[in-house]
Amino acid sequence: MSHLLELRGVDAAYGAIAVLRGVSLEIADGGMVALLGANGAGKTTTLRAICNMGVKTRGEIRFAGRRIDGLATEAIARAGIGHVPEGRGTFTSLSVEENLRLGAYLARASERRIADDLEKMFGYFPVLRARFHQQAGTLSGGEQQMLAIARALMGQPRLLLLDEPSFGLAPIIVQDIFRILRVINREQHTSILLVEQNARLAFELVDRVYLLETGRVVTSGPPSQIAADETVRRAYLGQ
Repeated sequence: MSHLLELRGVDAAYGAIAVLRGVSLEIADGGMVALLGANGAGKTTTLRAICNMGVKTRGEIRFAGRRIDGLATEAIARAGIGHVPEGRGTFTSLSVEENLRLGAYLARASERRIADDLEKMFGYFPVLRARFHQQAGTLSGGEQQMLAIARALMGQPRLLLLDEPSFGLAPIIVQDIFRILRVINREQHTSILLVEQNARLAFELVDRVYLLETGRVVTSGPPSQIAADETVRRAYLGQ
C-alpha cells in the first residue's frame, strides 16, 4: 500500500513551549494506525500539527503526495482529512441534523450526495436517525461521540483523525464504536489515525502502532511486536 500521510522530522510548539521533537510517521492508504503515549507525550499535538490547529510546526507533512504543512486548517480539511477532537467538539446548541450538514459543507456535496451520506451514517449509527431533530447537547456522551465521527465522515475524508474516542464512555459503547470504525475502514477505505489511552482496544483495531514519549517516537511496529515489549506491557497493558 502507498503512503497516504507522511510526517518527516516534525517539530511542534505552542509559542516558546516545544512539544514535538523530530516526529516521523506514516500511514498507508487504507491503513489504521494508533498513536500511544502517556499524558503530555504529544499525541494530541501531533493531530493538531497535521491539521495546523494552533501550533507552530517545522518539518514536512505530506498528504496524498502533496505537502500540506503551512496550509490553512480549512484547506487541509478540504484536501481530505477529517478530525474528531478530544472532547468530541459537537455543536451542542445545534440539532443532530445541523451538525451533520455542517460536516458536509467542506465536501461541497450536492443535496443528493448529502442525502446518500446521511443514510450511510444512519447505517453506521442508527441512533442518529432517531435523534435527527434533537439538540446535540441533549445526547448522551456515547451518542455525541457517534455524532462527532459521523459529522467528520460527512466531509468524505480519506483520513480520519480520532483523539481519545473512548474517553468517558461505558465499555459496551466503546466496543460498539470501535466495531463501527473497522466497518468504516473496510467499506469506505477510510484511513484512521487513532490517539487512544485504551491500548488493548487500539491493538485490536490497528495494523501499526507508534509510541510517543516526551514528544519523540521511541518505537513503532505491528501491534503484536509492540505488545511483546515488556516495558509496553507494564505501562499500557497492566501486565
